[in-house]
Amino acid sequence: MPAQRSRTLNWRPCLAQLHERKGSLEVAVVGGPAQEIGAGQHLIWRVRLLEISDDAIVVERPMALGRTIDLEPGTSLVAVLAIGQNRWMFSTINLALLDHSPGGRRPTPAMKLAAPELVERCQRRTHYRVETAALSLPHVDAWPLLDGRSVMLAERANEIQFDLSVSGGEQAPMVQPAKLQDEEMLPQVGPRFSASLMNIGGGGLGLRVASREASALSRHKLFWMRFTLYPEVETPICATAKVVHTHLESSQDVYAGLAFDFSFNPGHQRFVIDQICRYISALQRAQFRRRSA
Repeated sequence: MPAQRSRTLNWRPCLAQLHERKGSLEVAVVGGPAQEIGAGQHLIWRVRLLEISDDAIVVERPMALGRTIDLEPGTSLVAVLAIGQNRWMFSTINLALLDHSPGGRRPTPAMKLAAPELVERCQRRTHYRVETAALSLPHVDAWPLLDGRSVMLAERANEIQFDLSVSGGEQAPMVQPAKLQDEEMLPQVGPRFSASLMNIGGGGLGLRVASREASALSRHKLFWMRFTLYPEVETPICATAKVVHTHLESSQDVYAGLAFDFSFNPGHQRFVIDQICRYISALQRAQFRRRSA
């Protein structure tokens, strides 16, 4: 039997091995119809495996910039089991929030996921797509940051735009994506390149950059990034980040791990996490509305 087929059928030993090595799963909140047709709006978190059993998988709760993201019990999720360059996906649900404290150790905020009956292997070319589920990665615009002090004005404009969007509530006119790409408010940056947001974590994020655009990653350390979680959050998320590591994938694309850097504008951190939390809350509300309907 081919190795990939064997792993798909015998995914439980693979999961147990990942747990023994203190590995992680990737999870994302299931979106609405706009996401299901590939709008590119799924945020994927890497969450550490804490405990596994026949009917449940306990993982740490997602975090962003030091803040725990509490996903309500009943929230539908898509989970990804990654081993090397191979990925397997399955649908699950958050059964409960709990504090995991094995052996009397300090409690870790955790959530209990329903274990699947089967998993499906993702195709290499699509990365996060199987017959029963699909995850679409947000598009990221990134620029090498030439002068860190120049982010102040651009990030302040981003904060004002976000505040106006929130204070306007549902009666505020929708900001169209074209208006969010205004180049006039950029800090002092180099040429733009595009990336996909692979995952987000407690203090940073992972980007996949096409090989033809990845040269900037070896020439610069600081980058200014912008991505939009439209339409749930109208205002683009803008932030500075520094490259921590890179590696070449089998597809010849480059994966880059970056850490957020708010040293030039510490107050901007709150706005970034507020935007992320607002987005996840909107997805959960949409899920529960669909069920009640």
